[in-house]
Amino acid sequence: MAQPLAFAPTRRRTAKGSDFAPLLREVKEAGLLERRTASYVIAIALNVTLVAATWAGVILLGNSWLQLLLAIPLAVLTTRAAFFGHDAGHQQIGSSRKLHDLIGRLHGNLLCGMSYGWWNDKHNRHHANPNHTDKDPDVGEGVLVWTLEQAEGRTGLYGWLTRHQAKIFFPLLTLEGLNLKVSSISFLIGRFKRPEARLELGLIAAHLTLYFGALFLIMSPGKAIAFAALHHALFGLHLGSVFAPNHKGMEMPDDDSDWGHLEKQVLTSRNVNGGLVTDWMMGGLNYQIEHHLFPSMPRANLRFAVPIVQGYCERIGMPYLSTGLIESYRMGLGHMHDVGEDLREQR
Repeated sequence: MAQPLAFAPTRRRTAKGSDFAPLLREVKEAGLLERRTASYVIAIALNVTLVAATWAGVILLGNSWLQLLLAIPLAVLTTRAAFFGHDAGHQQIGSSRKLHDLIGRLHGNLLCGMSYGWWNDKHNRHHANPNHTDKDPDVGEGVLVWTLEQAEGRTGLYGWLTRHQAKIFFPLLTLEGLNLKVSSISFLIGRFKRPEARLELGLIAAHLTLYFGALFLIMSPGKAIAFAALHHALFGLHLGSVFAPNHKGMEMPDDDSDWGHLEKQVLTSRNVNGGLVTDWMMGGLNYQIEHHLFPSMPRANLRFAVPIVQGYCERIGMPYLSTGLIESYRMGLGHMHDVGEDLREQR
């Protein structure tokens, strides 16, 4: 049975950080860390325009069940807004932290109804120690588990979830849109004395007021609830499906793993192959290895960094994994299935 273990590279270890420095120089010389603010302005403006057009379509259709069809493009565009908030958190867009915070809060809190501050806190810890069960919140024990140690002794509802987690993973993602809002609000309430937390709560309150106010003004209550449920289910499924292939089933370091930055980011990450459509739908996060190595690199530059990073890893003997989308899900779900095997055998 596959069990995540700390990976021990067979190549000779060099001084910590020394492997990354030559790669960083090569990427800088290629100009790939330079900002692409104009392209972000165009992309953000286009997304906001399409969101407005979708809501206009909801209004023009009137009180009809056909309005629910527009929850599909709205979910895609909401995910795009979340991508822009993500990029702002990584300082990819401009040169000002205040500008990034503004963009992040407008997209995260106002457009998506989730906390930019909560996401940054959680996501930065993930980037610092990807796939580390004690330090990465994305693989901590919760509804789902990622190691045999986390699965051990689970009973009742949690035991059932662990035994079947590979099968129910995608259905569970339909609840992620709601979970993002609940987790955000809980995080901000716990920090209510901080001015930025009160600001973010105010923006989320504005989002909820405008969102549900518009729905109940335009539609009957039943249709409004159905639209919101479908929109959030598809948003959670889309966003979760983007993040799911990136690390699940990859190496999981522990406190004894003395890895440098290059090893820590490359060995725990997996790229997803594809063309421009894949890049657009996944917000560039299909180039997960490059994103983790250079989190401030503008999204549009990530694909140009791939041959540089892949070639460098080959030269130094560093494993570099890139697969198709289906294969990436197969690996991730296979890992989740293996983690629940002991509990299945006990029944």
